[in-house]
This record gives sequence, C-alpha cells and structure tokens, in this order.
Amino acid sequence: MDGLPPLREIIRRHGLAARKSLGQNFLFDLNLAARIARAAEPLSGTTIYEVGPGPGGLTRALLTLGASRVLAVERDERAIAALEEIAERYPHRLEIVAADALTFDPRPRLDRTCARIVANLPYNVATALLVRWLSIEPWPPWYDRAILMFQREVAERIVAAPGSKSYGRLSVLTQWRCECSILFDVSASAFVPPPKIKSSLVRLVPRAKPASCDRKLLETVTRAAFGHRRKMLRQSLRSLGTDVSNLLAAAEISPTDRAEDIPVAGFVALARALALCRDNGHDTEA
Repeated sequence: MDGLPPLREIIRRHGLAARKSLGQNFLFDLNLAARIARAAEPLSGTTIYEVGPGPGGLTRALLTLGASRVLAVERDERAIAALEEIAERYPHRLEIVAADALTFDPRPRLDRTCARIVANLPYNVATALLVRWLSIEPWPPWYDRAILMFQREVAERIVAAPGSKSYGRLSVLTQWRCECSILFDVSASAFVPPPKIKSSLVRLVPRAKPASCDRKLLETVTRAAFGHRRKMLRQSLRSLGTDVSNLLAAAEISPTDRAEDIPVAGFVALARALALCRDNGHDTEA
C-alpha cells in the first residue's frame, strides 16, 4: 500500500506482542484499515487525531488516503519506534506523542484548526475516552466528527433508543451532544489477538447547538435515574434531594415512568427543572 513492511514484520521486529493490560487488539488487515479511513473522508486538508495507533496500520491508511496530518497519541513506548518508521515515510505529516490519551490535551497541537478523531480505541479505556470527548466545554468541541471502533456492546449502548435494554446514561449523553450511527461491524478475526466479541465502527457528529441544559446536571439526573432503572422515577430520583413530584411535573414527565422510557429531551427537561429547583433553594424533598 505504501512501500512499508507488512505489519506482522514490524510487530515481530519491534517485539510488539499485544498487551491485555493496555486493551490492545492490533488491526492487521490493511484493506479494513483503509475502509475505516475512508469512513472519515474527506481527508485532504484535515488533521486527524488518532488514539492508540499501535504498530500503525490505521495510521498508514489515513496517510495513504490523503490526511494532511496525523497526530498520533500512543501510551505503549514499544510502538514509538514502529511509528517513527511511518513518520520517515511521510515527512512532516505524522506527529507522534508518547502519552496517555485519558490525560493528554491535543488542543495546543492543533494550530486552531478543527480536527477529526479516527481511532481503533483500546477497549479498556474506550468508554472513558468517549465521555471525555463528550464533556468538552465550551461546545461545539475541537473535532468536527469522530470515527471510532468500539466493542459491539458499547456501540449498541451509544445508539440505543428509549425502551431498549441497551439505552442508558451513555446513550443520553452521546445523543444529546452528537448525531451518532453504527457504520459497520468488524469480525473478531480481524484483530490480533481476536477479542471475544465483535466490534463496530461508530460515527459521531457533534451537534452545533444541543438542547440547552447544564451538562453536569444532566449527568446527575441520568445517574440517579439509571442507577435504579427498574424503579419508577418517583423512587429513583429521590437521591437528588429535591421534591421529586415538583421536579417531574416541571419536566412534564409521569412519576410512574422508568428511566429507560424517557427520551433524551425528557432528561434535558429534568436537568433544566433541577437547575431551577436549586436556584430557588428547593433542595430538600418535601
């Protein structure tokens, strides 16, 4: 594809056996890597932020297909030398940062340009990274879209509709701030070592103007509601320390509804109502 050695040779040469402690599952299939990269098109003139590139299969596909620049953040020091070989093949287009993506802030390296996140995320930190990217303030964020690989179970939670078993806190937070969809599934056999379940590629496009509410209060009400998802809201929301009947009335939600029945707009209304209660000093349940 690019004149570089096959990934298996690179992994052998640099001793890059996947580590379970780092959530690593390497993508060897360069055709599949190219398919993932194409899901992020157009790439020309775009800065790509990639987390956990490992030996660089997806990195190579992004650069080959025209990404102007890739900022690759890799926690595993063993992979840096392998990535540097790619950087030599694509001068001035690949910047490698040895860091933990959970604490690394890419914004100072983006030159005020809007970036695009494309990553085969390490499974052990995938959800935490997503929540971090959804919690950026102010909104809209520094990325214009995200093309991310998750375990299928997590992908289903992200796009789940109210009333489904997968619908939960992650569904609400993601769908509140982004338009999201599953693009395609990926067999476990595409990875080394193969995970126990299949994976899915998800596309997230930030909403320019999500429905107005305080993000932290939205997290508060969803945590309370889904913490006891089988209970009616008149019971599960008691931990909020406010008059639940008034709160639900203000949000125009039935007290006998359950968390899984409430659409994103309903949780936004609850967050707004909770803000009003606290502003008015009604923090004690009647």
